[in-house]
Amino acid sequence: MTQLENENPLIHQKLQERSVLPEEEDDNIVDAFDTREVFDLIRGINDPEHPLTLEDLNVVDLSNVQVDDGKNDVKVLFTPTIPHCSMATLIGLSIKVKLLRSLPSRFKVDVEISPGSHASEHAVNKQLADKERVAAALENTHLIAVVNQCLENS
Repeated sequence: MTQLENENPLIHQKLQERSVLPEEEDDNIVDAFDTREVFDLIRGINDPEHPLTLEDLNVVDLSNVQVDDGKNDVKVLFTPTIPHCSMATLIGLSIKVKLLRSLPSRFKVDVEISPGSHASEHAVNKQLADKERVAAALENTHLIAVVNQCLENS
């Protein structure tokens, strides 16, 4: 068995589930995407090392999600649990894939590490911003299997 990088992660309190308004269930009403809706898409992503969600570990937080529906922009900052987390790229890729699969294709999705929270912040952000690298990663059958495992039940 391999040694976990962060054997005893701090578990944070989850946000309350939001109530769905009748207008939101009406398919005839077009409503804008907001930060809470995007956060709800990513909060349940599984951590690759622990049987916990990214929200449980405070890797994703509502305050680090920005949505501009009019400009078709979504930006998510995530914070790895430790500064040398080797899973940071995989976590970022999982967030990006979840949003690309869930949001309309009109959205430009940016996923980055929160400034100052990771030793390889620049390198990870560069990988996550590179469309060709992301596309190549998604063609790797082993890697996409791991990403899909993180997205299971999310």
